[in-house]
Amino acid sequence: MAEKIAIIRIRGTEGVKTEILDTMKMLKMHHNHVCSVYDKTPTIMGMVEKCKDYCTYGEIDEETFKLLLEKRAIKDKKGKVQNYFLLNSPKGGFEKNGLKHSFKDKGALGNRGAAINALIKKMM
Repeated sequence: MAEKIAIIRIRGTEGVKTEILDTMKMLKMHHNHVCSVYDKTPTIMGMVEKCKDYCTYGEIDEETFKLLLEKRAIKDKKGKVQNYFLLNSPKGGFEKNGLKHSFKDKGALGNRGAAINALIKKMM
């Protein structure tokens, strides 16, 4: 399996620049708590860097991806599985400093690395 990245939108759209909103729409993150999974390419990483102040992301492992497909898969009219998943709010809440700080500052935003798997499991 090629390395995949999971992106979860956390914050709302109030006061967000139009170009960032367009980027989130291209990543199929129309609402809060939507998880999109893509192959890790320079193009996708550039888009993620643009909207990193409104979402969290990291490398998803194969076990968590299979769990997402089993429990939260969305199919279109032709039966094809989409690459985005609707999640709940995390059980126990987000990290200590909340939604306005980066993950390395004990917040919820930005790059989590492999810790994204634990967050996805909390949100299922």
